[in-house]
Amino acid sequence: MFALKRNPETSDQDLIAAILDGSEPAFGTLVDRYKDRVFRLLGRYCRDQVECEDLAQDVFLKVFRKLHTFQQESAFFTWLYRITVNAATDHISRASHRRLRLVEDESMLDVGPDDHDAATPAGQLMATELARVTREIVASLPEKYRTILVLREFEDLSYTEIASVLQIQLGTVESRLFRARKRFREQLERTHPELVPGGELADKTGASVAHRGGER
Repeated sequence: MFALKRNPETSDQDLIAAILDGSEPAFGTLVDRYKDRVFRLLGRYCRDQVECEDLAQDVFLKVFRKLHTFQQESAFFTWLYRITVNAATDHISRASHRRLRLVEDESMLDVGPDDHDAATPAGQLMATELARVTREIVASLPEKYRTILVLREFEDLSYTEIASVLQIQLGTVESRLFRARKRFREQLERTHPELVPGGELADKTGASVAHRGGER
């Protein structure tokens, strides 16, 4: 994508100032610093690697063109996440004939070492089933609920960071996340009643999404 050299000692603020002064190496360093996070977030929305790479390229082009509008009132990465989420949802809207497939990192699911050993055949089958159920349910949710679950449960953003990314009030984050988890649980009960809390899988999928604590 870009010829890059990472310089983690330089702050985002200094890099942005240098970029606005015309420094191409500074922009390359900024891209290098955040490209993995952007690609991972885009990967929640599509499985096609080439498609994700194209979207990532578009995201950073938008960042370059719009960087002068960044007010630096919030962290740069939350502004970047906002552009990334918008790019992903816009892309999905344009390709509406294709069903959105949310992709989660199976290692993010709440499967503890005392449950099923992923190294065993049974554990591998369990992990696959956990991923399938979670993916199907979250992908079926309305976009605003799907996105907030992705940011909170898979990207592990704080409530404040989510508010900044989505440009909504903190109270809206709380209420929307509550409704998203409720929708997840209701969908789980409708489509996989055997997996509701008390069932083996629900304790590891529904519990991680529908019953996660309210820490911020």
